[in-house]
Amino acid sequence: MSKKLLPETRYKFSISKFIDQALAEDVGDGDHTSLSCIPASAKGKAHLLVKEDGIVAGVELALEIFKKVDKLLKVKVFIKDGSPIKKGDIVLIVEGKSQSILVAERLVLNCMQRMSGIATATNKLVQLCKGTGTKVIDTRKTTPTIRGLEKWAVVLGGGANHRIGLYDMILIKDNHVDYAGGISQAIHAANNYLKSKKKKLKIEIETRNLQEVQQVLETGRVNRIMLDNFSIPDLKKALKLIAGKYETEASGGITEKTIASYAACGVDYISVGALTHSIKSLDLSLKAID
Repeated sequence: MSKKLLPETRYKFSISKFIDQALAEDVGDGDHTSLSCIPASAKGKAHLLVKEDGIVAGVELALEIFKKVDKLLKVKVFIKDGSPIKKGDIVLIVEGKSQSILVAERLVLNCMQRMSGIATATNKLVQLCKGTGTKVIDTRKTTPTIRGLEKWAVVLGGGANHRIGLYDMILIKDNHVDYAGGISQAIHAANNYLKSKKKKLKIEIETRNLQEVQQVLETGRVNRIMLDNFSIPDLKKALKLIAGKYETEASGGITEKTIASYAACGVDYISVGALTHSIKSLDLSLKAID
């Protein structure tokens, strides 16, 4: 598994613990269908068949699942994570105890279908922004307990990660501003907090209109300005006001139809919550072969 993308270190996500919990949920005290129908000594093969074009993700995770289920299973990989795939492609072949293959089947598919769906959706947006310098990033709108897998899939699709959680960046959003009493108060409080705690975290602040952008510029002391739900004309005005002094991020309802226009404005990042909260899983299947 690539050290650069290892979820344990990058996302504080334990693959081993996840697989244990997922298998416990699915298998319980035994796969009684397979145990009753198939002899324990039976051997078999299966291939992972692509039924829809896209970007594959979760291959490395599948290898870990097969290994956890049965160390004697042999897997031959033909297409690596992050690669384009088309209908009819074979991603891998697994061989060994038939009962073990069947235990692993659904967990492998559930993970790979979702991760590949995320990677595919991400890649479409990345391609639409090509040549602009704008990076497509995710959000915290992820499925609880499997954020590591979903953010990993975004990177495999060519995107980048925003903050991983609440702990690795300060993001002052509209509710924080309102509760703090205003933009200036929130920014000063965040900086004082970091100083008192001796923490080095980047500070980003969300703005809802050009007036708030101006307030941020007058206050300073941030690293990135989020431009939330800005129209294209207002985004252009905001970027002109910011004039490259801070990183910029556009967010809020940006879709496949509109992302190219936003990227063309020259914003540094575009965050898309839909990458992880409402994607369609990619169609894959694990089929027995001779």
